[in-house]
Amino acid sequence: MSHSSGIWHLLDFRGVRRLRQKLAALPPPVPEHSIALRVLVQTLVIVGIIATDIAAQTQMSFWAIPLSILGAVWSWYRRDKPDIPVKFVLAIAMLLVLGAFFNRLIRELNDTRVVLAELLIRIQIIHSFDIPRRKDLGYSMVIGLILLGVAGTLSQTLAFAPLLLIFLALALPTLVLDYRSRLGLTPLSRRGESRSQPRQTLWQRLSRDLSPKRLGVFLLVTVSLGLLVFALLPRFPGYQLQTFPVSSEIEFEGEFDGRSIVNPGYARNGRGDGEDFGEGEGGDEPGEMDSTFYYGFNSRINQNLRGQMEPKVVMRVRSQAPGFWRVLAFDRYTGKGWEISRNDDVRTLDRPGWSYQFLIPRDARSAGTGLAEISRVVQSYTVVSDLPNIIPALLEPRALYFPTREVALDPEGSLRSPLGLLEGLTYTVISEVPHRDRTALGNAPKDYPPSIRDYYLDVPAPIRDRVRQLAQEILQTSPNPLDNPYEQTLYLAQYLKQNYSIPTDPFGLPFFDENEDLVESFLFEQQGGYPDHFSTVLTVMLRSIGIPARLAVGFGPGEFNPFTGLYVVRNTDAYAITEVCFPQYGWFGFDPIPGHELIPPSVEEYEPFGVLQMFWKWVAGWLPSPVTGLIQTVVSAAIGGMLRFAAWLLRLFGRGWLGVVSGLVVFLSFGLLGWLGWKGWKWWRYRRFLAKLPPLESIYRQMVDTLAREGYPKNPAQTPFEYARQLPPHYPEERAAAIAEISQAYVRWRYGGRQENRDRLSQVLKRLQRPQKGDRPSAR
Repeated sequence: MSHSSGIWHLLDFRGVRRLRQKLAALPPPVPEHSIALRVLVQTLVIVGIIATDIAAQTQMSFWAIPLSILGAVWSWYRRDKPDIPVKFVLAIAMLLVLGAFFNRLIRELNDTRVVLAELLIRIQIIHSFDIPRRKDLGYSMVIGLILLGVAGTLSQTLAFAPLLLIFLALALPTLVLDYRSRLGLTPLSRRGESRSQPRQTLWQRLSRDLSPKRLGVFLLVTVSLGLLVFALLPRFPGYQLQTFPVSSEIEFEGEFDGRSIVNPGYARNGRGDGEDFGEGEGGDEPGEMDSTFYYGFNSRINQNLRGQMEPKVVMRVRSQAPGFWRVLAFDRYTGKGWEISRNDDVRTLDRPGWSYQFLIPRDARSAGTGLAEISRVVQSYTVVSDLPNIIPALLEPRALYFPTREVALDPEGSLRSPLGLLEGLTYTVISEVPHRDRTALGNAPKDYPPSIRDYYLDVPAPIRDRVRQLAQEILQTSPNPLDNPYEQTLYLAQYLKQNYSIPTDPFGLPFFDENEDLVESFLFEQQGGYPDHFSTVLTVMLRSIGIPARLAVGFGPGEFNPFTGLYVVRNTDAYAITEVCFPQYGWFGFDPIPGHELIPPSVEEYEPFGVLQMFWKWVAGWLPSPVTGLIQTVVSAAIGGMLRFAAWLLRLFGRGWLGVVSGLVVFLSFGLLGWLGWKGWKWWRYRRFLAKLPPLESIYRQMVDTLAREGYPKNPAQTPFEYARQLPPHYPEERAAAIAEISQAYVRWRYGGRQENRDRLSQVLKRLQRPQKGDRPSAR
């Protein structure tokens, strides 16, 4: 047994010794000595850290940047040292960082972007203490790029744009220096400088080697191409990812039944000063609306308020299709407002502890959409300013990713949170939005189920007959018979838009008296009202003629920012629309408010290249109207002409063999014209380029280009004399003499400032460009 142990001990010792010999025979790592490259790489990392910090709204920069700089300085001074103890310490630190990462990852499984970014920043800090080689700097460059990409996915404002431009401006010279380092060049050395010449500063040598003018051109081209690709990149409804942005879990203490809605914009006893937060208990007393919160977000809304809101951003929405961000719907008209009659029937929904996903029951869609075509649209909402505890979403939500353990669902399909939506909250909704098919909806059945008739056809008895009579009279004015609810709804909504007005003064209309009805006053006395009054009137008019309808409140799409891809929603974007029920298809919105589109934005209006159109609208807003009109006319004419030509060419190809031959002739003719045009444009650019050069430099450049076309290009590393000396074996004596004469004249002018006979040199160049018969360069 002891003999066997000795053999294994000997083999083990020999193996270790052999391994040590192999390691000792390896060539030592070559450190990177370029200070400029190291500084630029470190700056790239700092920009990536700052961008992530701003986008994620964290404070990592305060400790990450100083530690990263300290590590970079340490690695520079210790680049030639092995530092084995330091490597062991860094390995231990790496394990500790990994443990902290897994600990936080378990608590934030749904959105791991910030957690992964923090891990990457900590790894970079540890890595910065041990980057002696160029490839180690390459790892840091990649980390900076990844951090910038993470910041791009998190950013919701244009604050990311300056950091992106700074990163690009730094990345270009960094790549140049990295490439020169790979070639073994020393970009900041004093090569070519004699001791008698004044010593150049670091900035002067950096500017000489990196050519700021050329890098500026590259930066401009890169940014322009990036914007072009961004504008032309098609957008499709819905996300392709299955992990959606959600804030960290919010703990709620207490019992949640979902019935209460707290809106600071309401106050008890009709007061609108916001000092006393109401819970939907107020009546229809006159009052002034809050200047910050929309009055309609409550279980009972009072439309006997006057005033206006001061604009402020409340949400940012990332959605591949615009829409009406619906908040609540109301079924009972009170005479001066609306209320949710079944507010006590709200049910709570739970989610599993391991997921943030709430599944919305199918029966929440009371009308059913078995025949309607639907699109799955994902929306991610970020709250910028505090909102009531109701959750905006596109119509027909099917899944909600929300950070609380419970949410509530009311009978109208609206979602509620246990807590108010606080600033910084992020959640995601997946909606199955029904498409609006005018023909199909016009043919929808009219046999409404009891669940629809009992709640969405009620009109107060004192006004029912008078409103019905007016609605029927309006429909009879149509030049074509209107025999289905969809066309009748469109006609009534358009009639209200065109024949009733909104007062310019937010306090211009008197308050409604105790016994006065909003709809009756709007139609027969005031001949108009405030924006939400139009939707109330349309809803009641439709009910009076037997079309089930309800009032829905929410936010319009907001202002689309083409650079961030987000819809910026303000409190002033909140308003009410009318939703109409079509059995077997579902609820569809109509907007009778003057100045709004009759049909609210929806998924069927989505265009993959809609971003380009929105970007043009944004640019057109800065241009004078005549310029905008001229550009639109020219572009429309050009596109229309190309489409007409393509259609004509296709028709020509469809006329048998003769048409095919004719089409090919036309196609080749246009190809020839295009090629001639391209050659002419290149010749014009070349002549323009020569015209900007000094005369002798222009002559020399034409000679070099002529010889290059004949198969003898000039290497950029060659001097004019070196280039001229290699050509005589390939050319006759007369042409070789002409080449030497032009080259010598160019060198005397370029480096000696001597003036030459330009006319004679021009004649020599012409003879060189028109060789005599048989006067060709010899074969190589």
